[in-house]
Amino acid sequence: MITIDNYLDNHYIHRSNWLRAAVLGANDGIISISSLAIGVTTASTIRDPILLATVAGLVAGALSMAAGEYVSVSSQTDIEKADIEREKIELEKMPEQELKILAQIYEKRGLKKETALQVAKELTSADALGTHVRDELGINEISQANPIQAAFASGAAFTVGGLLPLLVTIFAPISIMEYALYGFTILSLVSLGAVAAKTGGSSIIKAVIRIVIWGSIAMGLSASVGYLFGVQV
Repeated sequence: MITIDNYLDNHYIHRSNWLRAAVLGANDGIISISSLAIGVTTASTIRDPILLATVAGLVAGALSMAAGEYVSVSSQTDIEKADIEREKIELEKMPEQELKILAQIYEKRGLKKETALQVAKELTSADALGTHVRDELGINEISQANPIQAAFASGAAFTVGGLLPLLVTIFAPISIMEYALYGFTILSLVSLGAVAAKTGGSSIIKAVIRIVIWGSIAMGLSASVGYLFGVQV
């Protein structure tokens, strides 16, 4: 038997919060650490400085991503909570005006004036605050952010993404490390774009092209920095 919960679970929007943080983290991990490693590689003839910069960038980046995501999403959550509290007060002080606002919302969505008012009354009777939070403020359980979940997903994904170029700096010969980083990073970005698109139900080709183009630009600019300064370590 198909229920509304099972039906909604089949849609991709439920994955948007954690998927966004995970893709952002992994993409940032791959591109940031690869770009950093390439920049140092173009200015170094030995492995130690490259490894040191890569490991330091990986640790700092993962912590920064997690902390930044937590602070950002927490700020969003605080705003949502403040709006909900404000809506609660308004419902207590001016319920009739809030009912009219709700009816106008439904009327703008296509219902007749009488029908919109009737729907507003019935929904208000069932759950006034929940109805206004959802339909007036646009906040629902799908869009509500989870700071801890977002921070963990972002930090962990950055670490996983950053470990890929780190492995290249450990095992690739110095003579071809720059080109190995380019190739391995492009393959990693292609894989990430395909997985993200598949998970989110979007176009794989568009996702891959988008992520590879911007990744290539970042790596190219980073390499130019190393060549520009021409410091040989």
